[in-house]
Amino acid sequence: MRRVGIFGASGYTGVELLRLLAGHPEFEVALATADSNAGTTAAALYPSVAAAYPDLVFAEADPELAEGLDLVFLALPHGASQGLVPELRKRVGHVVDLAADFRLRDPAAYPRWYGAEHVVPELLDEFAFGLPELFRSEIEEAELVAAPGCYVTAAALALAPLVRAGAVETNGIIVDAASGTSGAGRGLKASMHFAAVDEDFSAYGLLDHRHTPEMEQAIGAQLLFTPHLAPMTRGILATCYARPVGDADPLAILREFYADEPFVVVGRNAPSTKATRGSNCAHLTARYDERTGWIVVLSALDNLVKGASGQAVQCANLALGLPETTGLPIVGLYP
Repeated sequence: MRRVGIFGASGYTGVELLRLLAGHPEFEVALATADSNAGTTAAALYPSVAAAYPDLVFAEADPELAEGLDLVFLALPHGASQGLVPELRKRVGHVVDLAADFRLRDPAAYPRWYGAEHVVPELLDEFAFGLPELFRSEIEEAELVAAPGCYVTAAALALAPLVRAGAVETNGIIVDAASGTSGAGRGLKASMHFAAVDEDFSAYGLLDHRHTPEMEQAIGAQLLFTPHLAPMTRGILATCYARPVGDADPLAILREFYADEPFVVVGRNAPSTKATRGSNCAHLTARYDERTGWIVVLSALDNLVKGASGQAVQCANLALGLPETTGLPIVGLYP
């Protein structure tokens, strides 16, 4: 068994890690920290995990507690990982960070998109970008992995194969994506109240959403990204538009690119968020519209699984030399 820890285990991505790791045959959760809930049992905060973790108590986020662990997941708000990673890498074998702290290669992008200088820019090049379908070889060789979030994963899986094939123009790409409310995290915000979200559909982060540079880095193209908040708990649906180069069939490109990928389903039907709920799979389709001259690609996934915690476990499997699919669900919950 590999002994692993979770820093930030009381948030939505943290409890999703607990859920997934409870069924992982090779991982044992030896540490779960949660500063705001230190001293509380996981079962008291989240009864859904009570059967698997009846006695697990959240600890304070002390790097010394992670001494000797095989791997640590960081499920923390942006900015918190930068202070922890230098200490953790001295004590643990591998780190998988679910936040944005080490995703961008260019240190100058952090003050532009996140409003602050990066504290340890010298570590950025040591992190592999944790999207296995696109960067598997780097993850397999890495001790430090920065897993992208849900919007970036959905858009990159949809568009990167077309960009790599030279089938679309690499500027003027449009990504419209809608997310469930769990993507905003567990913290209480007025905009996340039931009365605010129910029966509403709204756009936010117009022109300057902080995940834009991650998308451009992973896809290899310039794009305009507009996120939306949908009145659902889980799910991402990204609708992406690009101008074609040549006459290649975009759906055929996706089918070939993902032919051997266990967590990507490419089909003719338009994907839906509910079909991916609870699974580590992304569902894709694509069309070329002769009338307007646009290619449209759709991508759906569960923002807490393939868009966060499931992807982190997938990266951990690769980094530790385990079969990539170990402990990860490929079938969604329905209805």
